[in-house]
Amino acid sequence: MLKFLQSLLSGDQSKPPSGAQSEPIPELPLRVEVPGAEGLPLEPLIRRVNGFPHFDWDAVYQWIDTLPDDKQAAAWGGCEQAWLAHLRDSLGGDYSLSEAGDAVLLSSLEPNVAKATLEFMTRTESRIVRLLDGVARISDWGMNILVVFDDGDAYYRYVSHFYPESGEFAMSGGMYIHAGCGHFVTVKADLRAIEPVIVHELVHGLVSHLPIPAWLNEGLAVNTEHRLSPSGSPLFSPQEMHAKHQGFWGADEIQEFWSGKSFLRPDDGNMLSYDLARILVDQLSDDWPRFAAFVNEANLADAGAEAATQHFAMDLGEAASALLEKEPDGAWRPAPTKWIEAPERGAFSG
Repeated sequence: MLKFLQSLLSGDQSKPPSGAQSEPIPELPLRVEVPGAEGLPLEPLIRRVNGFPHFDWDAVYQWIDTLPDDKQAAAWGGCEQAWLAHLRDSLGGDYSLSEAGDAVLLSSLEPNVAKATLEFMTRTESRIVRLLDGVARISDWGMNILVVFDDGDAYYRYVSHFYPESGEFAMSGGMYIHAGCGHFVTVKADLRAIEPVIVHELVHGLVSHLPIPAWLNEGLAVNTEHRLSPSGSPLFSPQEMHAKHQGFWGADEIQEFWSGKSFLRPDDGNMLSYDLARILVDQLSDDWPRFAAFVNEANLADAGAEAATQHFAMDLGEAASALLEKEPDGAWRPAPTKWIEAPERGAFSG
């Protein structure tokens, strides 16, 4: 995929993959209609920020909840399409909507590059389902949406809506917006940088039907990302990371890990949480059928402790301490009574 996109962007007009369709929408939809049910007026739900339309997705959810079950998926699809039409109109210029399978692209990319991008998205979803056999499942609702902005100015004006009003934030080349209608965003110049993000977030979407804890959710996503879209050299060597782990984790910190709160830390605990989740999933998934059964039984309420005992005859606290070469300590096993807040599901993103 990377080489193919590079050749397209450099002017090599190789034969593009087929399957993508791009059709202009003649006018902006003002309502979402569902046969046999009351429609949804859109104008009261649209708020414009920095020139971009943002829907009141809570109101959309409330409307969909009033509909019969057999009409809800189509209603959600209609709302997605309406929002994308309004967003396309706000971008103007050469932006257009293209789709293939359950992937949608909003961009000004040349048709052959757009087709290659959509192919990557649909192929990646299929690869994840095969890789996470018995765990990943494609939802009956929604599309995988990627918005590619022409330049950094438009990109940052758009994503600023999803950040707190104060604080300093790192620069980025792409991210998943997990708010309302989830979607990927990137800049044309950084198109290749979004690939690992797409892999990572597609995993979250494909396991979202399971009530798994954050560490398992993120561990699955990170390991799959590394397998399907490996990036450059890591910042730290394995030896340096191991030393950081040993210096950081203790009885209190490991409870943050089991509850998912350590993934939200502003210090090294964030990075180390993702890495520990990666290591645990990598080790446990060596026997895939047993691991898949564990994932389907794991619950965030106890960080998967009961399922680990059932399927691996293993104490999660002892497993974590062994990986970090720590002495076994009962205080390391998941202890929900010590968690101050409700546990996290994972899928942390912008």
